[in-house]
Amino acid sequence: MKRTAFELNGQKILPGRKKVLEIPVARLPTGTWLSMPVTVFHGKIDGPRVWLSAAIHGDELNGVEIVNSVMRGLDVKALRGTVVAVPVVNVFGFVNQSRYLPDGRDLNRSFPGSKRGSLAARLADLFMRHIVEGSDVGMDFHTGTSNRTNLPQIRADLEDKRTRRLAKVFGAPVMLHARTRDGSLREAAAGKGMTTLLFEGGEGQRFEDSVIQAGVDGALRVMGALEMIDDVPRGRRTVLAENAKWIRARRAGLMRCRAGLGDRVESGQVLATISDVRGGRSSSVKAATDGIVVGMTQIPIVTQGDALFNIAEIRPREPSPSR
Repeated sequence: MKRTAFELNGQKILPGRKKVLEIPVARLPTGTWLSMPVTVFHGKIDGPRVWLSAAIHGDELNGVEIVNSVMRGLDVKALRGTVVAVPVVNVFGFVNQSRYLPDGRDLNRSFPGSKRGSLAARLADLFMRHIVEGSDVGMDFHTGTSNRTNLPQIRADLEDKRTRRLAKVFGAPVMLHARTRDGSLREAAAGKGMTTLLFEGGEGQRFEDSVIQAGVDGALRVMGALEMIDDVPRGRRTVLAENAKWIRARRAGLMRCRAGLGDRVESGQVLATISDVRGGRSSSVKAATDGIVVGMTQIPIVTQGDALFNIAEIRPREPSPSR
């Protein structure tokens, strides 16, 4: 049976074709439209529908390059299924080099959104209607927040068998069992029955080659596991972790780190020292549990209460992925 055309925002994409299009989001105060860029790869052969998205937080750039790199390597003539790629979701934040929207709202706390709500709610609703609904699997790419960096990792509901399988296939250094947050894309997509993987890696406002490569390879491995493509990177072992918690500064001062991203640490191990600006009295920052460092601050000047190291507990070793 011949495959039908794919339709998005009133535009049709024939089987075996790629189409670059834009979805209008809202007008700027000048009257100019700001639009969300979308590229659709509609294969000739039936298969899953997968979305790739990045820059829900406008300053998280590694994901933009991950999505673009995946697109550059796709052959729509050989593709089975459909890929809908959105390298920049929060176009307002991206243009302004900001995590947030112009009204200060966090788009990833605004899903599923509303047609008549705030700007964030309207953008979230648009993304849900045009990109998420009708999809089978979604991969959403993020980085650490301002002045923090994250070890490349997949965050997902690992109690769901299909999600767990795809997270393992993705092959990030860590796959972290994480509950959904209210208003997040992952929560809203789960409510629609979609399998969603959230990738975290690196820091905002940066292109980091190793993080980008981890994201690209993982996305291709997932599409390979879904039988959408044949040529996929070799699988790699991933560490299964849970209960990630931030260790916070008990005092202010200057911090010198003794641990880094991906380090295995033991309870009581010294991760850093904090001293005053005169080089005098110092205190130690210690791990509260055994685990792996999945995130950390990038700023040596710390204030009491600052988040310093994100430590996740390691579960028993997972077997190697089959692909």
